Amino acid sequence: MGLGALAVVQATAQTAPTDTLTLSLDQCLAIALNDNPTVRVADMEVTKADYSKKESLGNLLPTIDFSGSYNRTLQKQVAYMDMDAFGGFGSDGDDTGQEEAAVQSDKKSDTGFKMGLDNTYSVGFSAAVPLIAPQLWASLKLSDIQIARSVEQSRASRLDLVNQVKNAYYALLLANDSRRVVQESYDMAEFTYNIYRKRLSVGDASEYDVLRASVAMKNIEPEIIQADIAIRRARLQLAVLMGLDAATVVEAGATLDEYEQESRRPVSELSTDLMNNSSLEMNAIETRALSQSLKVQKSALYPTLAASANYMWNSSSNGSPFRNFRWTSYSMVGLTLSIPIYQGGQRWARIKQAQIALDEMKYTRDNLVRQLNSQVDLAVDNIRLNEQQIISSSESVTEATRAHDIQKRSFEIGAASYLDLRDSELSLTRARLGYYQSVYNSLIARSDLELLLGNAKINL
Repeated sequence: MGLGALAVVQATAQTAPTDTLTLSLDQCLAIALNDNPTVRVADMEVTKADYSKKESLGNLLPTIDFSGSYNRTLQKQVAYMDMDAFGGFGSDGDDTGQEEAAVQSDKKSDTGFKMGLDNTYSVGFSAAVPLIAPQLWASLKLSDIQIARSVEQSRASRLDLVNQVKNAYYALLLANDSRRVVQESYDMAEFTYNIYRKRLSVGDASEYDVLRASVAMKNIEPEIIQADIAIRRARLQLAVLMGLDAATVVEAGATLDEYEQESRRPVSELSTDLMNNSSLEMNAIETRALSQSLKVQKSALYPTLAASANYMWNSSSNGSPFRNFRWTSYSMVGLTLSIPIYQGGQRWARIKQAQIALDEMKYTRDNLVRQLNSQVDLAVDNIRLNEQQIISSSESVTEATRAHDIQKRSFEIGAASYLDLRDSELSLTRARLGYYQSVYNSLIARSDLELLLGNAKINL
């Protein structure tokens, strides 16, 4: 592969038709909190919960409906009358007359007579409103709890997004600084290679020395390519989190050196209060929801009272349904009282289920608090170790830099061998990479602690 492959990779990166944005961490966070689809969906859930509450409130208001119906009688009902039950009503006591009337009555009763009309119309308004509805009143508070749940879920989404954006931004900083360190190592190897070529031309070095320096230089080329790949991946991840197009190149407007002071901030200055932890807050909301659900189930034992009213118009006619309309109106008002007495023990079973669920949530919270406290302790210990690692790696970089400068000057005047120079170069490269890795680890640990405590800034 060699220098030719490296040149192709660099040329491709330089000629790619992309837009480049150089942004600070705060700018990346602001864009992500405004444009990330996950956050937008979480905010829409809050709005949806608010409309759900308005829907529940609508159950307390009167409902007014307009209805209309038409019925066409295909076969009318037939009614029969027992005239004997009238006891010869209307006769003059003549037995002969009574017998004739009885015969006529028998004939009519066998035939019967039809009832009803061909067409029946009915239109009108109906209204109903609950007056006493304990279960409905208790259910309304569940809507408020649902809104609080949606708000907390939105906050949790923002906290998680802030953590992901910070981690992606820090990863981009690490990739950029690592790329610069590897490039400096390559430049040093190239410097050594050029010196040996000059010495070979004057007979002061062997061809083996030149080949060895060339191999050392080419061995660094894959590391440069890997560093470029890491940068592109970090940029792509950051762009996706910010809700930007994948073709947009996001360039970090800082280096890890600028975040060293933040990474060294003493642990004593960091908060360890779990008051804003999203999991605990969600547990509290769920506990309130279960408590209110228990009240809803108990309120089902209380009577309910509802008022209703109707105003209707009716019309009946024979023949064509489009003629002979005879409209009459009627209206009514009423009250409906419902007293629950017995439903096979269903209400009692629902109450017991709600009570058990509420008791379970209390045990869940105790266990959650213990787990979170353990995670906070581990996070703080990890940050302390990262502080020590930064101090150690910073001192290592300082010493490795001095050692390399000495070996470089000695090599230029012929007082040091190539192996001594190469060893100092590798030591310096490892020290710098270790330093940047320690700063990155500290920043990641602090970001994760912010997520755990729930105290990250989400309004930028």
